[in-house]
Amino acid sequence: MKINMDIWLYMVTWNVATRHPEEDLAEMLGFGTSGKHKVQERLPDIFAIGLQEVKSQPQNILMDAIFDDPWTNAYRDVLARWDYVKVKTIRLQGLLLSLFCLRKHLLHLRDIETQYTRTGLGGMWGNKGAVTIRLSIYGCSVCLVNCHLTPHDHLLQERIADYNNIIKSQLFRAKETSNIFFHDYVFWIGDMNFRLVDGYSAEEIDHLIRKGELMRLLDKDQLLQVMSSGEAFSELSEQLPTFPPTYKFEFHSSRYDLKRRPSWTDRILYKVNANVYENLTLQAEQVSYRSVEEYVQSDHKPVIGEFIIKVFSDYYERVVEFLPFELWYVDEENSASYTLSGDVQPTLWDWIGVFKDGFTSLDDYLCYVYAARSTVSGNSNCRVKKVDFPDTAVREVGPYRLLYFSHNSGSVLGMSEAFEVCRRDNGQLTQFVCRDSY
Repeated sequence: MKINMDIWLYMVTWNVATRHPEEDLAEMLGFGTSGKHKVQERLPDIFAIGLQEVKSQPQNILMDAIFDDPWTNAYRDVLARWDYVKVKTIRLQGLLLSLFCLRKHLLHLRDIETQYTRTGLGGMWGNKGAVTIRLSIYGCSVCLVNCHLTPHDHLLQERIADYNNIIKSQLFRAKETSNIFFHDYVFWIGDMNFRLVDGYSAEEIDHLIRKGELMRLLDKDQLLQVMSSGEAFSELSEQLPTFPPTYKFEFHSSRYDLKRRPSWTDRILYKVNANVYENLTLQAEQVSYRSVEEYVQSDHKPVIGEFIIKVFSDYYERVVEFLPFELWYVDEENSASYTLSGDVQPTLWDWIGVFKDGFTSLDDYLCYVYAARSTVSGNSNCRVKKVDFPDTAVREVGPYRLLYFSHNSGSVLGMSEAFEVCRRDNGQLTQFVCRDSY
């Protein structure tokens, strides 16, 4: 295999201070009136959005367990306009990490897995900690960590302990990438809460920021110091921030709240295991690292990091292909046939979901059946299966798709072409026109 394909990752970290979405998020994602994506031919392939301090009272957590939380929905509404699909969300109280990708990449994401670590109250409470999504993208393993570490200037050792607890506690099923740092690419984002060591008052820091003397402040940055000493985050790299400290601001303002000393609490770090493949070198090029000062609803500013990573362009494995469809009808039993490539190892818990065409989340299935209910024919190299769906599967005419989900890999192995569902009236088709499916 050759590495000659670039994937553009767009990452956001933002402490939203328990507020609900109030501002238009399109500008933050590059799609606003001054958004750069509009003047570029290419769009980011993947968005990873990490939030901290999402409102997490008991009634919010209960509702968000059933439906997407307001923040995920707000980002999803923006990204859906550009044909992005929400792949996965993981939440630990106020910590939230969501992954979106362009629809064309869905079948090239594999082995999706999540983990979380509580570090609040000695590991008993999830108000602080980390949430993680790991997956393979075109054959390269990627681990995305969103964290919220212990606050306050004087609790540096607690932040170091949080970091070490996270890397020790998070283990994954994939043998070659059982640890965070065993992945080809690692991106660690979040409100890390590192402050400036003693030496400047809040007013002095504000004065230096106004003068543009950020390097004098970065010399006092706790995170850079512990990375240098090897106490924490030394496995990762960071492009030196050229933006002002992102905390703490007065709400609905870009003025610092000088009751706290301004600090770079919100960061994006990364690691590349460059030489894990013979005669091939992996690479992550960081093309942007910035804060977005226009957003004022929180006491933190959001931080953006963009990376171009190298992956295998000709990577191919574990595929399910749906055969051409017969007509489907509303309120009737319908069926579909599909084939599995020889390397697909189905389990009892694999399932096939019915989605409306244009779905914007992998959670949007209308109905599903377990693939184990399929009838089998064919040889071991090309297995043909037929699966039946109940008469309750679809209740409206229109275009739909089927998706095959692997329980073991937590990913989509196959997606049908769009097909129309029609309605029969007294044994005759209505005048609704059905498209052929392919």
